[in-house]
Amino acid sequence: MILVFLLTLFLFLLIGVPVAISMLSSAIVMLAVLGLFDTGILGDYLVKGANNFSLMAIPFFILTGEIMNAGGVSKRIVEFASAFVGHIRGGLGYVVIMSGVIFAGLSGSAVADTAALGAILIPMMIAKGYNKNSSTGLVAATGIIGTIIPPSIPMILFGVVGGVSITQLFMAGIVPGILIAVGLVVVWYFVSKKDQSETMPKATAKQKWTAFIRAFWALMLPVIIIVGLRGGIFTPTEAGVVAAIYALIISFFYREIKWRQLSNVFVDTAKTTGIVMFVASTAVVSGYAITVAQIPRELVEFLSGLTTNPTILLLIIMLFLLVVGCVMDLTPAILIFTPVLLPVVTAVGIDPVYFGLLMVINLSIGLITPPVGTVLYIGCGISKISIVDITKGIMPFLLVQLGILILLVLFPELVTVPLSWFTE
Repeated sequence: MILVFLLTLFLFLLIGVPVAISMLSSAIVMLAVLGLFDTGILGDYLVKGANNFSLMAIPFFILTGEIMNAGGVSKRIVEFASAFVGHIRGGLGYVVIMSGVIFAGLSGSAVADTAALGAILIPMMIAKGYNKNSSTGLVAATGIIGTIIPPSIPMILFGVVGGVSITQLFMAGIVPGILIAVGLVVVWYFVSKKDQSETMPKATAKQKWTAFIRAFWALMLPVIIIVGLRGGIFTPTEAGVVAAIYALIISFFYREIKWRQLSNVFVDTAKTTGIVMFVASTAVVSGYAITVAQIPRELVEFLSGLTTNPTILLLIIMLFLLVVGCVMDLTPAILIFTPVLLPVVTAVGIDPVYFGLLMVINLSIGLITPPVGTVLYIGCGISKISIVDITKGIMPFLLVQLGILILLVLFPELVTVPLSWFTE
């Protein structure tokens, strides 16, 4: 049944069938092979897939990102970062990383963060003499921090499908997200030495203060989300509502968004939400088929025959997910493989929150690996370079992210200890 599931799924994907339809079709084939196909059950699980309170956080965080970009908040964050690190050699690269960490606390989407950062900073970096390939690669590599530092849309999906605390997943992502940012800083320090780029004028204390004041209300949003979740003031879904309303208020306060722009913002949010929710619905049907086919039990038995060491098992699964990430987008990969792999890791005593974080980081790296890497193509579109060129530019940053992923597998304390700081 594992072979039936994987062969039918990837067959549909390879012939160009949309992801959601491929998942639904593979589930129908499995149920038919088992003699359990029933249109009533199919419809019931499709409705259940979208009818979930926790999933309501997704449209609100998507809306937050759309409002931030339309309301000029993104520019204020970039101005703030530029005032503090723009004058250093290779300074715009540090602006990218610093802004990316802040952006990550706003939208929860790697695609949205990369688009916002790239649209502002890639043209600036090229004009200042930075290498186009490395600059675009850095922006793309920084963009995936948006799925790791809370809020994170992929973590919401993992939490819903796996029945894991979304709040704990959010808190678990803070330190690894910062570690990845630090790793990018170190790599950029060496990469930028090769560029004959111009540095920005050093900002005065007054200019820094002005930049801080201009960005203050935007900088407060990640703080509000983390404090609210940590203090039990609101749930992740309610945090999404708070974030969207807050983003709308400060965008009007900054006077950089007009009422007439809101229709486009809401339409774009609805389109993205519709895609995610439909994929989520079909994933629930796949999850039902996977469960009744007893695929998780078969996988547990198979992997148990290979090893009972949790670390080695995790390394095997991480290698598998890296391959998956190269050929499948983040959202469907989480929805498809969470119900398959979670029983495997819990059977050997691995914390579901810890595994969820590793899975999200792993599949997020898939967003910047060819041939399917969505974030790579966004970078290519902005800087007008080929996929080959951006792959060359992103390689040093990709390697450091893979190194941090392996480090987190070998030393779980890097996740579990900081998590206890935020949850106890």
